[in-house]
Amino acid sequence: MKPVRFVVLSGQSGAGLTSARMALEDLGYFSVDNIPPQLWGDLLKTVDARGIHKVVVVLDIRARDLLDEVEAVLTQLKPFIIYLEAKSDILLKRYNLTRRLHPLGMGNLLREIDEERLALATLRDRADLVIDTSERTPRQLKESLEAALGEEEGFLLRIFSFGFKWGPPQDADLVLDVRALPNPHYDPLLKSRPGTDPEVAAYVFAEKKHEPFYRTLLATIGLSAEGARQTGRAAYTVAIGCTGGQHRSVAVAERLTQELSGRFRVEVEHRDLEKAVVA
Repeated sequence: MKPVRFVVLSGQSGAGLTSARMALEDLGYFSVDNIPPQLWGDLLKTVDARGIHKVVVVLDIRARDLLDEVEAVLTQLKPFIIYLEAKSDILLKRYNLTRRLHPLGMGNLLREIDEERLALATLRDRADLVIDTSERTPRQLKESLEAALGEEEGFLLRIFSFGFKWGPPQDADLVLDVRALPNPHYDPLLKSRPGTDPEVAAYVFAEKKHEPFYRTLLATIGLSAEGARQTGRAAYTVAIGCTGGQHRSVAVAERLTQELSGRFRVEVEHRDLEKAVVA
């Protein structure tokens, strides 16, 4: 059985723990926030029994009453420990920007930052990876985590086809309409065949006058996805629609997937392909 990869994420409040946790979730980690260290062993057994093989536990100053017990558990379970920190003046600026209260809540932010740093010293000393986020963007932090863990899955472009008659998608970042392309629905030999069929795809793309339209779609998706990747997005979803989601949108989604796979990690799905074709 594949062993559970266990990561403990800790560090100073305001140093990017939330961004780091989200980045690890994007990499497939099951995340748990401030569970008592005595329960970590049971947690690992539970997730392992359910086929979950990557777990990250966030442990920060909010669990200060439990920190005295953590060292023995770390010695026993030997997790990969990631510790995030930042310069005091940077943390001050971040707190002033968000107007949040420090978890220690003593009323003196600089003192709270110093007290927190002292309380978490054991975790920092035992950390396998210490990251100073003072000058890092969330995207750079994510890249550092991916590199350190050897899990650089990278940005994911999702492409799915759909039919407008079945309702437009609610969760796509970009929705494109390909009903301007030739419709195999009106060819008796092709009507009952899906857009994944080579002859159906050939019909959709047969006329050269439609090639600029397709190329515009390709360029639009490429630019939009690249923009999303540059801003640190983990994924970007493009929906390609035709009338029924059987022919044109399917053929276009398949071709887009093939042509964009050299630039992105791409997944394709055909939402309405199994629905019956209605005359």
